[in-house]
Amino acid sequence: MAVNESAENYLETILILGKRLPVVRSVDIAEELGFKKSSVSVAMKHLREKGHISVDRTGFITLTLSGREIAEMIYERHQLLSAWLVQLGVPEDIAAQDACRIEHVISRESFQAIKVHVGNAVS
Repeated sequence: MAVNESAENYLETILILGKRLPVVRSVDIAEELGFKKSSVSVAMKHLREKGHISVDRTGFITLTLSGREIAEMIYERHQLLSAWLVQLGVPEDIAAQDACRIEHVISRESFQAIKVHVGNAVS
């Protein structure tokens, strides 16, 4: 299930857009990320070849089971880390930027430890 940071960002973006839009298309992803549609098309081709997304004949993009697992893992990390940093006093915009960096490099073990700690701190 190892994918690079760029692929993780695309998968997370598809997940987030899927919560807001009835369908997700390459143009939606390009707009959301501020990338050229041609760059997004190349990335979608790679994600499709790796089995993380499917694209129907009308261009609608859907996460596969493996793509959804990765996207949800990254999204959970982002949400928790961002909220935790804000709780520590970091401004929201900086917390979101830092969470975006951390979410890709943190080990499962470290994230689980933070998750447990944050859960205990809130209780």
